[in-house]
Amino acid sequence: MVMRGHLNQPKGRTKRKSYIIRFFLIALFLLASSAASFAQVRIGISVGFAPPALPVYEQPICPAEGYIWTPGYWAWDDEDGDYYWVPGTWVEAPRVGYLWTPGYWGWGGSAFIFHEGYWGPRIGFYGGINYGYGYFGHGYEGGRWDHDHFYYNRTVNNVNVTEIHNTYNTTIINNNTTINRVSYNGGNGGVNERATRQEEAAARERHLAPVGPQVQHVQEARSNRELRASVNQGKPPIAATQRPAAFNGRSVVPARQAGGHYEAPPRNANNIRANNGGNNNANRPPSHVNELPPHQRPPAPNTGNPKIDQKYQQQQEKMYAKQEQDRQRLQQKQEQDHQRLTQQRANDARTQQVEQRHQQQTQQLQQRHEQQQQHMQQRQAPPQQRQASPPPQQHESRPSGRPQ
Repeated sequence: MVMRGHLNQPKGRTKRKSYIIRFFLIALFLLASSAASFAQVRIGISVGFAPPALPVYEQPICPAEGYIWTPGYWAWDDEDGDYYWVPGTWVEAPRVGYLWTPGYWGWGGSAFIFHEGYWGPRIGFYGGINYGYGYFGHGYEGGRWDHDHFYYNRTVNNVNVTEIHNTYNTTIINNNTTINRVSYNGGNGGVNERATRQEEAAARERHLAPVGPQVQHVQEARSNRELRASVNQGKPPIAATQRPAAFNGRSVVPARQAGGHYEAPPRNANNIRANNGGNNNANRPPSHVNELPPHQRPPAPNTGNPKIDQKYQQQQEKMYAKQEQDRQRLQQKQEQDHQRLTQQRANDARTQQVEQRHQQQTQQLQQRHEQQQQHMQQRQAPPQQRQASPPPQQHESRPSGRPQ
């Protein structure tokens, strides 16, 4: 009976239902695609001082057909408070037709922010950084896809033609009379380049995050003390490898020389932010969420009643979890603001306006969290301590609004 009733429905109503379902499925697909694209073009950690110059090194020979060169770069270890070199390496393309857009450091108005690299059908913006070997600031001159085969430009790549036959020779004309080893975009002394319309369009396309071997490659570099900038003075002993995470053997290439004079980072550099003039002030109020100190948790409640203590402990953990979510949410929004400033080529006035808003948001969040912690401690204090303590004055220093 149900099937008969459905089949006897008017054709117009059946078509409308079909269109609605089809539209709904298409909308879900577009949302998923948009979310995936956005997730790949994300901003990583921010640092208060610029990374060292790019070292000078030779490219190891390509291990096999289908591998694409990914240039080396300086990464940041927040726990150690130091940059470390991630060696350049050959990586097998995750999909036919995909190319690698390198990550880059860019000045965000109050800190240097790392924009992570990604795989995609077109090369996006990588800060105008001259990484060499086909990555000369814009686009990629090291090779191209032809159907399901990758062809290598021997002019800029080290390829064994007896094993790899998909090659060609195209001379790259470099109009720069001097070789620039600067490793960051914008700020004081950085590369002064902006994304083209084609690069901005490429950034909005669907991308893939760094593949597993690349992630392992970075982890291996982070655990190697010799790759710390403070240890190698900008001249890493492992500058490039033939395969990801292969840090031993004859295929490992050391740096010939540092890209420039190495300057040691300032003290407590992970807790400060540099301005465009190069002056630091560690005593100023926090301007961003990632500058806030970690929560100072009070000792566990001890009222003498285990059940009440357990209840108070659960309330504290719930509060701290909520506060951590607030921090992450605001930090993500502030980092997105920095990315938009870079993409929109914002002027100094616009950048200063955004930074002032970030500082206000951060201080309001800090005040609200401190008040929440104080109120929690007062509620959980023993009765005799609550009577001895004056009632909190909630009207003092209470933020007038929520962070935007």
